[in-house]
Amino acid sequence: MSLEANRTYRTPAGKTIYTCPMHPQIEQDHPGDCPICGMALEPKSAASDNAEDSEADSLARKFWFGVILTVPILFLSIGKMLPGLGIDQMVPAQINNWLQLTLATVVVFWCGGIFFLRAWRSVVNRSLNMFTLIGLGVGAAYLYSAIATVLPGIFPDSFKRDGELDLYFEAAAVITGLVLLGQWLEARARRRTGKAIEGLLGLAAKTAHRLTAAGDEEEVPIDALKPRDQVRVRPGEKIPLDGTITDGVSSVDESMLTGESIPVEKTVGDKVIGATINQTGSFVMQVEKTGSETVLAQIVNMVADAQRSRAPIQKVADQVAGYFVPAVIAVSMLTALIWAIWGPPPSLGFAVVNAVAVLIIACPCALGLATPMSIMVGVGRGAQAGILIKNAEALEVAEKITHLIVDKTGTLTAGKPEVTDMLGTRAFEENDLLSLAATVEVHSEHPLARAIVNRATQKGIRFREATGFESITGAGIKGVVDGKDVLVGNRDFLQSNRVSISKELTDKADELSDQARSIVWVASDGQAAGIIGIADPIKETTSSAIQQLHDMGIKIVMGTGDNPGTAQAVAKRLKIDEVRAGLKPEDKQRLVQELKAKGAKVAVAGDGINDAPALAAADVGIAMGTGTDVAIQSAGITLVRGDLNGIAKALSLSKTVMRNIRQNLFFAFIYNLLGVPIAAGILYPFFGLLLSPIIAGAAMSFSSVSVVGNALRINSAKL
Repeated sequence: MSLEANRTYRTPAGKTIYTCPMHPQIEQDHPGDCPICGMALEPKSAASDNAEDSEADSLARKFWFGVILTVPILFLSIGKMLPGLGIDQMVPAQINNWLQLTLATVVVFWCGGIFFLRAWRSVVNRSLNMFTLIGLGVGAAYLYSAIATVLPGIFPDSFKRDGELDLYFEAAAVITGLVLLGQWLEARARRRTGKAIEGLLGLAAKTAHRLTAAGDEEEVPIDALKPRDQVRVRPGEKIPLDGTITDGVSSVDESMLTGESIPVEKTVGDKVIGATINQTGSFVMQVEKTGSETVLAQIVNMVADAQRSRAPIQKVADQVAGYFVPAVIAVSMLTALIWAIWGPPPSLGFAVVNAVAVLIIACPCALGLATPMSIMVGVGRGAQAGILIKNAEALEVAEKITHLIVDKTGTLTAGKPEVTDMLGTRAFEENDLLSLAATVEVHSEHPLARAIVNRATQKGIRFREATGFESITGAGIKGVVDGKDVLVGNRDFLQSNRVSISKELTDKADELSDQARSIVWVASDGQAAGIIGIADPIKETTSSAIQQLHDMGIKIVMGTGDNPGTAQAVAKRLKIDEVRAGLKPEDKQRLVQELKAKGAKVAVAGDGINDAPALAAADVGIAMGTGTDVAIQSAGITLVRGDLNGIAKALSLSKTVMRNIRQNLFFAFIYNLLGVPIAAGILYPFFGLLLSPIIAGAAMSFSSVSVVGNALRINSAKL
């Protein structure tokens, strides 16, 4: 096992950081090769693509130059193998050998010199890898042929065929060219995995129409904008940065970030996201976030980090690779020994050829690429659909989810509740009740609180003087209005504060709950003042999304702070499997632990601070992008658009990626398990077949390309 695999490399801040796609713990501040696997390091910055292009261009140049020199080597070697062609008469045998040596030296050491350098580093770092095998295989074929050309007299007859020594310059040159071709195609394919990030970066607007103090417009670059700047956005223009509409009404196409094609209506006070497209109306917005703080920048960074994270399944490939290379070297030596002792004449010649074939075909490049390529493509595919993966572990665990805990408000429902019913006690008329509740709730960000405040504003009701606000998460809010203690929240909140509640009010609340109303209780000076019924329409996509989740074998559990009657009414309409109502934040966390104790794999979807404990306790936390930063930071998956349909897509993406990884690992393992025995000559006693090192090199190179190609299929997967 490599000692390097457990070492973490770091680099000074403020510089471009280069890292390995297969071993993201490797980081340095200059281009180079990974000391573990030997692959070229890539820039970690999402915007730094030149290095990848440079690597692909360099490999392309060396490949094509190698092809130009390899063609005459093949011409000369064929002439020796097929004397009837007359090439041996045009080019005498000794000159032929020296020409092949000269051309092969350039191909092997100039075109393929990077492989020997990486092979040497793998030995120095005690981290044997694919380049160790390539270096040994190509080096053995070239060195044997070079000595046979310069000092042919030192070889015994067991190396000779019809009195002549076989040379393998063409094998060394062709294998070098094939490995270069594979590396070049692989570099180009890896470059395609970054298209999602490149596409996201290309979404950003380049200029904006900033309003001056005099009210005039001036066109400025995006970088010139600062928070609190006022910007006008015309129909058809990209919204420059994140902010809030201060004047005007429009519909905005957010599909580039959310994957949803239906435009979203926006009015004064609504948030808008940079890079989305304004469609119908003109509006003025105030810039709130710039640079790395914008949603787009955070998405790009999150995608880049996730693409370079490691899934737990990668440990299997790492463990296998750690023992695989030494085992292959041992098999190669054993192959050489068996052919040298029991092989037909020239036995030592066969020993060299088959030992080289074993080294070349067994290169574990495909094994190392199997997981990271699928993760990179899958994370990019998710970003295009508005699904942001925090790390590869979350993507892997999401596949095993058996239970999904969802909140009601904002997840199953539209999250834009409206007041539908008000019932005050004898001491409170409806307007008095609404005024009292709105005065306290104006300081809350809860969707139900906003519904109460909006209704009071619409009716022109006066907000009173209030002090002593205290918010109790998952329960309600306290305040002092006109010298009286006011409570606004759920029934348990009032009862825990010794508020007297009449049976008449309780019966009416239960009746409204059966009609899928959320009930907000209001109390003043220890007496119930009344109830406010609030309805939140169910999202159009919720029903189909729940059906899709059920088809995946996932049980849906509604965990809500709402009252049981309302929760049960919604659950019945949507065919939800289980309901837990009246939950506080700690109750949601206990629910997660309860399900996990029964062996379930639990995902939690949430969007508020009160969801953070449950999100952190879950096997996979799914944060709605419309939620708070605390919820997003606690989650492994973030949906740009808070929608249950997005959860179904995220879990579907997880299954697609993990299935793709298993396909890659299967093909990589099977390829090596079958290829090594064939290269060693196991078919020769039965069919007289041997695997040429050239064919072994071609198979090795294209196996890696096929793994990358299979990973790229995720881009076309239907979510």
